[in-house]
Amino acid sequence: MPSLILASASPRRRELLGLIGLVPKAIVAADVDETPAKGEHPAAYTARVALAKAVAVAAAHPEDVVLAADTVVARGRRILPKADDEATARRCLALLSGARHRVHTALVVIPPGAPPRRRLVTTRVAFKRLSDRDVSRYLASGEWRGKAGGYAIQGLAGAFVRDLRGSYAAVVGLPLFETWQLLDGLDVPWQAPNPEP
Repeated sequence: MPSLILASASPRRRELLGLIGLVPKAIVAADVDETPAKGEHPAAYTARVALAKAVAVAAAHPEDVVLAADTVVARGRRILPKADDEATARRCLALLSGARHRVHTALVVIPPGAPPRRRLVTTRVAFKRLSDRDVSRYLASGEWRGKAGGYAIQGLAGAFVRDLRGSYAAVVGLPLFETWQLLDGLDVPWQAPNPEP
């Protein structure tokens, strides 16, 4: 029976997998170049990066099932960065305020000795118009740090979302329906999640 390797260091993806009873044997962060090519469409970019992550990790774990994912926040054709500093987060929030944007999450599963299985999930998200107070409080929270587009929908920024069309879990980082579809039939270990007390 093959084991599941998660090719991502994201704690959110690990938690989401646990919600559907999947516990990876190992978490292996892939070391790949995530620089967008000039003029690259956000959906094509995230699909390319997810595949690169999966291939890199599968090369070191050929007997296991490797799952990789990548998530991009895009306003039109513009890929918003991961916010590593407050100035970047502020710029992202200004672009998202009062506007619609797309969140593309690409999934790749590589079973042992088989070609990659792929899915791309696009979710449309609309933010309310953010006041100066909204932005200041959010920046003070620090939860934007390291997040694509400078926000985490599962935290305080959930209060900014006035409309969402698609997969909430995909915006967090891992669409559960599509993940289950890709892994179904591959005999990876499954365990019943612990019920809430």
